[in-house]
Amino acid sequence: MSSTIKVNNIQNLAGDDSGIDLSTNDQIILKTANTTAITVDSSQGVTLSGGLSMTSDDPTITMTDSSGTNDIGTIQATSGALIFTARDGSADGEIIFKKFDGTTTDESMRINSSGNVLVGTTSNGQFTLSGENGIAYANIGHVNGTASGYGYVIFRYNGTVIGRIDQNGTSGVSYNTSSDHRLKENVDYTFDATTRLKQLKPARFNFIADADTTVDGFLAHEVQSVVPEAITGTHNEVDDDGNAVMQGIDQSKLVPLLVKTIQELEARITALESE
Repeated sequence: MSSTIKVNNIQNLAGDDSGIDLSTNDQIILKTANTTAITVDSSQGVTLSGGLSMTSDDPTITMTDSSGTNDIGTIQATSGALIFTARDGSADGEIIFKKFDGTTTDESMRINSSGNVLVGTTSNGQFTLSGENGIAYANIGHVNGTASGYGYVIFRYNGTVIGRIDQNGTSGVSYNTSSDHRLKENVDYTFDATTRLKQLKPARFNFIADADTTVDGFLAHEVQSVVPEAITGTHNEVDDDGNAVMQGIDQSKLVPLLVKTIQELEARITALESE
């Protein structure tokens, strides 16, 4: 024999209005201090009004499909780490991020079982990261992964492309700074390059971190007064904690000065030969 007890509310005898509210059809509300903490609706969805805290030797949240036979995702906290495991058909062990516009669901990004980060694709990504022996690699490739595809990194400032890194199959990589004539004004071909070039002080040195290797180059602050656009940072700069902020040099920015100097020397040689 079975029996039924029907109530609208079950409250704590302590009088703090904590309890179970059953007054709304097809809904269970758990309250603390007369404030909703958990709501279970008619579709068995659970809404938490506060945070979720789990204490266990192996706390785990498992998501299973409606058939009840396949785990499609697991969130697990263990040994001080938070571990996400996701499944999507054949994509076992992958974490997949998707967006839903109300009609269709499109994949935005995934971390596959090899640890690669794929953006905008499920295989040969526009942006793929991998690591080996503590070294990070960026694999930039065309979305279709073909040998003839172009891979690129694009740099923008205020929405305008100012540079890019391109590759064309196996033929090489190009590092491009925007140089279209339509971006420039006040173009001058008559400056004195030789005088400026003679102010540069090429040197041979080794880096402190690699004492056994001698290289050719420049000291950044000595170039800054001659070709300032080639240098980043400030001489002897430090941050708020007194740590050194190192200067850098883009030696490719010296090429125009070198070319103009060669042209000036060629003109002088030609003039001398014609005398």
